[in-house]
Amino acid sequence: MKENKIGLYIHIPFCKSKCLYCDFNSACSKDHLIPGYFDALKHEILLYRESLAGADFATVFIGGGTPSYVDSKYIYETVHWVKQNFNLAEAAEVTMEANPGTLTVGKLETYAVSGINRISMGLQAWQEPLLKSLGRIHTSEDFVENYKQARKAGFKNINIDLIFGLPGQQLSDWEETLYRVMELNPEHISCYSLKIEEGTGFGQKLEEGKIEVIDDVLDREMYYLAQKKFGENGYKQYEISNFAKEGYVSEHNLIYWKGMEYIGLGAGAHSYYEGERFNNKPDIEEYIGFIERNVIPRENEEVIGQDEKMTEFMILGLRLIDGISIRQFNASFGEDIFHVFGEALGKLQKKELIKIEADRIKLSSLGLDMANQVFLEFI
Repeated sequence: MKENKIGLYIHIPFCKSKCLYCDFNSACSKDHLIPGYFDALKHEILLYRESLAGADFATVFIGGGTPSYVDSKYIYETVHWVKQNFNLAEAAEVTMEANPGTLTVGKLETYAVSGINRISMGLQAWQEPLLKSLGRIHTSEDFVENYKQARKAGFKNINIDLIFGLPGQQLSDWEETLYRVMELNPEHISCYSLKIEEGTGFGQKLEEGKIEVIDDVLDREMYYLAQKKFGENGYKQYEISNFAKEGYVSEHNLIYWKGMEYIGLGAGAHSYYEGERFNNKPDIEEYIGFIERNVIPRENEEVIGQDEKMTEFMILGLRLIDGISIRQFNASFGEDIFHVFGEALGKLQKKELIKIEADRIKLSSLGLDMANQVFLEFI
C-alpha cells in the first residue's frame, strides 16, 4: 500500500473566538503564546528532519484553529522552514485555511509569496442571522471582499467551506447560499452536514433545549440540492462532502482517504507513518515545553495491524465517489476482498447500499445517504 507520496499537516490552534459547532483543538485568549508556538513548530521540524530525510512531501495543509488570525510573518517563516528542511515537491499543493474577518490584502500577498497556492475559506452560511448563530465573526460581505482580495493576490485555487442542516436554517436559505457561491465560481467546495458534537457550544445548547436538530428529511433535501446545483455548474462530486472543478480535487485530503502516510506538526496534530498512528499532546503550553526539551510530545502511539489497515481501506476508500479497486485491495494485502469482507459486501449489495462494477466497489445513491451504516459493516 506504500506509495511515494506523503502529506504534511501543520496545526495552528489560535482563534479570535470559538465557533459554536467547532470541536477542533483551538484556543482563544492565548495570543501571548503565539511567538513561542511558532518557534516550537520550527524546532519540531528540525527534530523530524533526519528521520524524514527519505520522505517526499506532495502536499502541505496548514489548518486550525484559524491560521489567518496570526501575523502572516509566522506563516511565511513556517513554510520557508518546511522548504529548507524537508523534501517538498516542486508542484506540491500547499493549502492554508483562512477565515473571513481575519484576512487582509497584505496577509494574502504574504501567503502567495511564501508558496501557499491554495486557500480554503470558511463561509459556512450566507445569511447574517445564521452566521451569528454559528459564532462566526464575519458577514457575507466580509467574505466576498476577502475572496476577491485572494483572487487579486493571485490565488487560482480556492475552496469554500459550507455547512447545511443548521438549527433554524430553511431550504430557501441554503438555496441562496448555493446561488451566491456559484456566482463566485471557486475551484472547490466542501459541503458538510452539521454534526453537533459533545463539548461544543451547540452541544451545550442542545442539552439545554435551546436549539433543535434539523429534520432528517430537510437535511437530505439540502444535500440533494447541493449535488444538483454543483453538478449543473461544472463541479464533479468526488467524495461524500467534496466537489471540484476538473483538475482541482484536494490532493491533501486524498492522502487521508487513500490510506497514505502523513505527518502532523503542532499541538494535537495527528500522524500516520510507517504503520504507526500517533498524535502530539494537544495542550499548547505542554507542547511547547516538550519541544524545548528536544522531545516530540507523542501520545496514543499505536501500531496498525493488517486487519485494521484493511478495514480503513474500505471505510476511507468508500467515501470516494469512485470507490475502491478490488485489484488494489487484493494486491496490497495479499488477501481476496470477498474472502475478507464477503459477508458484509453481500449484505450491503442486497440492501442496494453499494454497487460492485467490474474492478470497483462504490456507494450507491442510497449508500451516500446512509454511509455511516455502510461503514459500520466493516468494523
